[in-house]
Order: sequence, then structure tokens, then C-alpha cells
Amino acid sequence: MANPATLRDLVERYESLRSAHARLGTSESGRRLEDVSYTLCVTTGTRTVPDALLAAEAQLRAVPSAGPVGGTVPSEVQLTA
Repeated sequence: MANPATLRDLVERYESLRSAHARLGTSESGRRLEDVSYTLCVTTGTRTVPDALLAAEAQLRAVPSAGPVGGTVPSEVQLTA
């Protein structure tokens, strides 16, 4: 089982890069999406991105402190620029 923080970061990076590649459609955005997709699959022990996302969600659900994928920042945490 992957570290929940690492797994959450990979899922969030995948979603962000998928959106960026849909907007930009450049070879660079495609390469970055392929890289994070590969890493997500390796980390979850799967062969396809849909399977990796399902596995990540199941693993994160199994960790009570991990919360839902795409969760919000707790109110007591203050983000600074």
C-alpha cells in the first residue's frame, strides 16, 4: 500500500495534468500526463489509469485520516503565498 499522502498527490497531479492536456494539447503536456499516469499505475500495482484511480480511491478510503480524494484543506490550516 502506498503512502496516502503520496497517493493523494499522484491522483491530484493526474487530474490537473489531464485537464491541462485537454486545454493545451501540446507534446509537453502529453508527456507529463503519460509520466504521472505511469507512476500512478506503478504505485497502485495496476495496468490502466481507470484501474489505478479505482485502486487509489479504495486505498485512500481504507485510511481513516486520508479523507476523500480531492478533499478540502481543513479550516485550521492556513495557506500562504
